[in-house]
Amino acid sequence: MLGPSTRAVHAGLPEREQGEPLLAGPVLAANFHLRGPVDSTPYGYGRDANPTWSALEQALGSLDGGSSLTFASGMAAVTATLVGLVAPGETVVVTQDGYSGVRLVASERLAPARVKLRFVDTDSEEIVDACAGASLVWVETPSNPRLDVADIRAVADAAHAAGALLVVDNTLATPLGQTPLELGADLVVTSGTKSLCGHSDLLLGVVSTRDERLLERLRAWRSQAGSVAGAFEAWLAHRSLATLALRIERSNANALALAQALSERGDVLDVRYPGLPSHRGHAVAAAQMRHYGCLVGFTLADAARAQAFLGACRLIAEATSFGGVHTTAERRGRWGTDGVHEGFIRLSAGCEDVADLLADVDQALARTV
Repeated sequence: MLGPSTRAVHAGLPEREQGEPLLAGPVLAANFHLRGPVDSTPYGYGRDANPTWSALEQALGSLDGGSSLTFASGMAAVTATLVGLVAPGETVVVTQDGYSGVRLVASERLAPARVKLRFVDTDSEEIVDACAGASLVWVETPSNPRLDVADIRAVADAAHAAGALLVVDNTLATPLGQTPLELGADLVVTSGTKSLCGHSDLLLGVVSTRDERLLERLRAWRSQAGSVAGAFEAWLAHRSLATLALRIERSNANALALAQALSERGDVLDVRYPGLPSHRGHAVAAAQMRHYGCLVGFTLADAARAQAFLGACRLIAEATSFGGVHTTAERRGRWGTDGVHEGFIRLSAGCEDVADLLADVDQALARTV
């Protein structure tokens, strides 16, 4: 099998043709020539299909180990999966310490449609126990922002035994960090806005599956809702895949170094990173992940010190989201959505030199004691 960087560089590229570019430019079209039967070509109208999407989806499918659909954003992919695949009267299990947008869709869209919701922590046993009678189980692992880890294979077995679909949000790990479809998941949802594209310059969502019936249901939802990615954004995303392995290798190494340094400080109350042996989910993470992700969570004494630390950083920018080449951080309690300590900071390690990042964190902490 080809290595991860080789697969990322070559994913979805066209056959080599004399005089043609390695990666074709974006196809900017609302409609296409369409003579005769509407099924004579996949490309008739720009809300249904686009050659630039097709190339990106081929690339993403090859990395995820299935077939992929792109969406206008990660939230569009979330909504298509939850609202598009769940019927009134069914039961959905949702991990409550993952991305808040998932809980929002579940509470504000599914619950009013008479869908029963079970919120659980990202704990393998708790998720397994909640599967009975469910039609869909949604897990984010590692979770964001608390970085808890669930055993995907064990949860998949329990979900399937209950007759439920398992959806795994793989945004943090990316397909080079773990491949949930190979571990038994039915669908994988990824916010391409984050590490997958990695330059903090576009919005993109992805859903991957090996079940063609599910794929067609999601494709119909995408067209009906109009939640399609722009051709230029899709092209940028495909271009960015070529450096995915390189970016992940650097950002993950930086994250581990920062987590180790923070864990040695007496003025840091708690450090969360799946790559640390002391992390509660480390054993499961080590068994199913090839990389641990770019996020580090750590807790300072209170909100005031956390905010002062962020203001004292010189390289690290205060911003939401994660997975970009620039290191960013924020006090997650400011959103009021995550159930974390007021002094909890989510840091997304970028691709800077690790010595510079360590020095920046050290001086910022020293200035705010």
